Amino acid sequence: MNLGLSMLWFWIAYFIVTIVGILQTVFNWKILKYETPSVGEFKPSQVPAYIKTIPFHVLYNMVLFPIFAYIYLKQANPASIWNEALVIAISWTAITILFDLFGWVLIKHPWNMTFKEMYIDYQPWITLIYLAIFVSPFAAAWII
Repeated sequence: MNLGLSMLWFWIAYFIVTIVGILQTVFNWKILKYETPSVGEFKPSQVPAYIKTIPFHVLYNMVLFPIFAYIYLKQANPASIWNEALVIAISWTAITILFDLFGWVLIKHPWNMTFKEMYIDYQPWITLIYLAIFVSPFAAAWII
């Protein structure tokens, strides 16, 4: 496994998925005019403009992560593509789970969620997102 190359493509995919989600939220708010409560009356994760994006989060991951897994696998050119796919499936999923825990739950910021909001209220979406990330390297390997 080329750890540096793997992490490069993982973080690019993660960043793009996050940006696409934010852009869709802004689109819903500014263009589609989903109502937003006054400041202080809501948590950002409970704004209608964001809530309407939730089913799409899985789709972003299903489309983008296989692309970046494919790029990684083509560049790394591993001896055993299926073993490499398994390694990056496990590592990318584990890193996503840990980073989500710290970045969206434990570190306090305007968009952070409680553990319940992230891992219970966000079901089945969060599980499907992690599954999409796990399956992505296998989809990419199958194409190669």
